[in-house]
Amino acid sequence: MTRFARSSIRELTLRGIILGALITVVFTAANVYLGLKVGLTFASSIPAAVISMAVLRLAKDSTIQENNFVQTLASSAGTLSSVIFVLPGLVIVGYWTGFPFWQSAGICAVGGILGVMYTVPLRRAMVVQGNLPYPEGVAAAEVLKVGSPDTAGEAGADEAAKGAGLRDVIAGTLVSIGFFLMTAMRFFTEQFQGFLRIGNAVTGLGTGLSMALLGAGYLVGATVGFAMFVGVAIAWFGAVPILTWLHPPIDGMDLIKYANSVVWRQQVRLIGAGAIAAAAIWTLIVLAKPMTDGIRASLNAMKTVRAGNAHSVPRVEQDIPFHYVMAIAAVLLVPLAGLFISFILGTPLSTHLVVLVLAGVVFAAVMGFIVAAASGYMAGLIGSSNSPISSIGILAAIASSLLLVTLLGKDGVADPVIRGAAVALALFTTSVVLTIATIANDNLQDLKTGQLVGATPWRQQVALVLGCIVGAAVIPPVLNLLQHAYGFAGAPLDPGMDPAKTLGAPQATLMATLATGILSGKLDWSMLGIGAVVGICLVVVDEVLKATTRRFRLPPLAVALGIYLPMTVTVPVSLGALLAYIVDRVLAQRAKAAGVPFGKFADVPQRRAMLLASGMIVGESLFGVAQAAIISLTGNQEPLAVMGDSFAGAAEWLGGAVFLVACLWSVRWVLAERK
Repeated sequence: MTRFARSSIRELTLRGIILGALITVVFTAANVYLGLKVGLTFASSIPAAVISMAVLRLAKDSTIQENNFVQTLASSAGTLSSVIFVLPGLVIVGYWTGFPFWQSAGICAVGGILGVMYTVPLRRAMVVQGNLPYPEGVAAAEVLKVGSPDTAGEAGADEAAKGAGLRDVIAGTLVSIGFFLMTAMRFFTEQFQGFLRIGNAVTGLGTGLSMALLGAGYLVGATVGFAMFVGVAIAWFGAVPILTWLHPPIDGMDLIKYANSVVWRQQVRLIGAGAIAAAAIWTLIVLAKPMTDGIRASLNAMKTVRAGNAHSVPRVEQDIPFHYVMAIAAVLLVPLAGLFISFILGTPLSTHLVVLVLAGVVFAAVMGFIVAAASGYMAGLIGSSNSPISSIGILAAIASSLLLVTLLGKDGVADPVIRGAAVALALFTTSVVLTIATIANDNLQDLKTGQLVGATPWRQQVALVLGCIVGAAVIPPVLNLLQHAYGFAGAPLDPGMDPAKTLGAPQATLMATLATGILSGKLDWSMLGIGAVVGICLVVVDEVLKATTRRFRLPPLAVALGIYLPMTVTVPVSLGALLAYIVDRVLAQRAKAAGVPFGKFADVPQRRAMLLASGMIVGESLFGVAQAAIISLTGNQEPLAVMGDSFAGAAEWLGGAVFLVACLWSVRWVLAERK
């Protein structure tokens, strides 16, 4: 049995667990709301680290390793909220009327812990021995170094150590809450957009008025933001006008409404889905050899450790012992089987219970390990925030649907009742795979941070497990709250709900559409095929740019998301990315004038931008959750509304003007000279 010597470093502490759990509740709720509204979530490692440092600085014996433990715990649950990319699909297809606590929490906990176990063997190869950049993990480590009392010192202490980092988060939070409050009071509208009709063709452009999306743009950066806007251009300056011109609406139907609700929603979004699938498959092909080599190297390294003296293993190399990892993963298959049994019993699929449970468990376990390796590698390559987790979910939804067609037969799924249950089971299976992928995506990023700050890997892995358990307890009630307050687009709504206020849940809607289409045999494969061709073309363009230039890239997955997501979501993200680019250009000019290397010169302002953006996301998201609670208690869909419909036109222009001022303020805040 492998045993490690005790460490005297304060790292895994009771106060750290409590603080991490409290931060977890906040960021998980924020991510659930943001993901359902716009289809994006944010990496919570850095804001969690800043909050942890601000609180634990009150205790003189806190360490950088303890702060890292807190941010690891908090970030895991915030990442686990990506399960909302699938789970609401069960409500959208009408299979669930809410989110049963034990089944929903079970998916999150079992899938999340499996994600932790699957990535333990990958740490050495991908984090220690590999040359992956892990951008967010490195950034979080830098924030911890400058802000922790045992590393900052008198000469090294800078803004984060003095609490300025927390002020950036608070500033972004307050501005975001203030703007969203004015929107809830109907002084501002939620979006600003217009459409142009040219004969039978329609195009349009607009933006959502959302500080959270603006902050998301700051975080994703200029390359991804520009690529997403290219996707908007393909959708609204290419596909929509062409399709409305080729296939005009029936007599009496408004052309603009037809273009928005039929052409874009039912056809162009499938083009985006096909492009996402093609780009995701290419990513997996590119990563196949590095992933295989990484797994092999990691397993060989663990054999070496097990063969030697366990006490000689350095503290910073101590993972959860491999036999524990295997045992935990094997034991988790039992509750996983129980989840499938509870989901299938009492449904038309009960007659195939044994076969479907075995197939579901094997599919989730095997597919989960593959996507864990893929997700971990992608996180190391481009960061957790930019990783195409939803694309992996789409591939898993397609694969699980095709598996069910094979097991049940075409005649079996021809029955509408059986087909409905099969669609739900495909989504249920996909949700397990996705939770594994999301935690693997976050785990290796956090372990990179730990490597840079001298953390103990097994303690971080324990933190991730605890984060999964806390997140699993938080996500189902938040989902129920948001569903009963706002509802989901395409799902049955409670009486009195305003369809215009529903949460889009874009990825869950897409996965429900794909599963339903495959199992019914009515999926519009032509649009998916066009999208796949578009995705292949995007891959070729990106590879050419990669070979011919070092500065410009066009990430295919980002472009595909721009095609798929509403322009009111994509445009503000692109705008935030543009502001981040402007900030970098100004900083580069200042560094050149001062004769200082750009990287060192820009470090503090860029970190300030990251924290301000995180505050923007957290502020709007938490206010959205709070408003959902008020709606649920009062039964009023607009409990804070002050202005009536007659003010709508003025609210659009007023909101747009204030949003522009907020954009300029954010740049000024980041670039301001401070002592």
